Amino acid sequence: MEFIEPTHPVLVTGATGYVAGWIVKRLLDDGFNVHGTVRDATDRDRLGYLESLSDAAPGTLRLFSANLLETGSFATAMRGCQLVFHTASPFSLNSQEPQRDIVEPAVVGTRNVLAEASCSGNVKRVVVTSSCAAMYGDNADIHGLPGQMITEADWNRSSSLEHQPYSYSKLLAEREAWEFAKSQQQWDLITINPSLVIGPALNHLPTSASFDLIKGFVNGTLKSGVPDFGIGLVDVRDVAAAHCKAAFNRDAAGRYIVSAANSNFPEIAAALREHFGDSFPIPRRTLPKPLVWLVGPLIDKTLTRKMVSRNVGYRFAADNRRSVNELGLQYRCWKSSLVEMVQQMIDQQTIKPAGD
Repeated sequence: MEFIEPTHPVLVTGATGYVAGWIVKRLLDDGFNVHGTVRDATDRDRLGYLESLSDAAPGTLRLFSANLLETGSFATAMRGCQLVFHTASPFSLNSQEPQRDIVEPAVVGTRNVLAEASCSGNVKRVVVTSSCAAMYGDNADIHGLPGQMITEADWNRSSSLEHQPYSYSKLLAEREAWEFAKSQQQWDLITINPSLVIGPALNHLPTSASFDLIKGFVNGTLKSGVPDFGIGLVDVRDVAAAHCKAAFNRDAAGRYIVSAANSNFPEIAAALREHFGDSFPIPRRTLPKPLVWLVGPLIDKTLTRKMVSRNVGYRFAADNRRSVNELGLQYRCWKSSLVEMVQQMIDQQTIKPAGD
């Protein structure tokens, strides 16, 4: 008997999400019947792009309304599913109420989805979208690790509600998932831990904070320069591939770092200048750390002095060998992913060339 039987539907929570959309597309193209949860399944204008994915695919898509904070909300969507992808979680770097807006939906949502998986009687495997942020809080943390890179054995020990609350939410949510997995024997758990996700979106109006960050390199927000801020990058389609490869590989287990490149803000700016030339005010300067420390918090409240001190001037490094060796993941070139992402924003006129 097959590990995951293809005749059973597959659940993807948060189906309108950046990564989730590409997971849905892969599953439909492979002929699966997909159950997707969204906030409001009756919002046809917002969901049209998702529904169109099944038009030319052998698989089918059904959408269900579900609320991360509501117990039992996922019961109908999970009926008959052997495989669950839990991707639904807020990605926000700027919240006035991080406990309410980021932490609670991430943690309580994970708990509710996993509780429903245990109640279903059918679920064999759950794949949770976590993050490298659950493994480290600041680049300074990486500097102190053996080999000065994060591995699947590492956990974030520096984030809190007051400092890096998004990273803190990913830590708590993944901890919750592993604790829940230990309490039962019906299904096994895998987490996918990507770095910053880039590349084109299926949604014509993506809401991921990744787009806000990259847009700042092109629209003039950062034209005076960027700090030497180390960051990992990975294409959204590779993240979706990692989810699916892990889901259907009987031997897959544990956590998987999914990150194509160890980069930084100046390298991102250089890659964008190389392709888009003088059409946009892409930053050319690398700002000195003391200046960023002094002025940054006055310009952007999320750029606290503690964040500057513990991240600027430190490199990001992640060990992606498990994803390559065990999942067979082949990573796209991050520069091409970045160019596709920005070109999509240009085509959709969310950013415009100088003089337009």
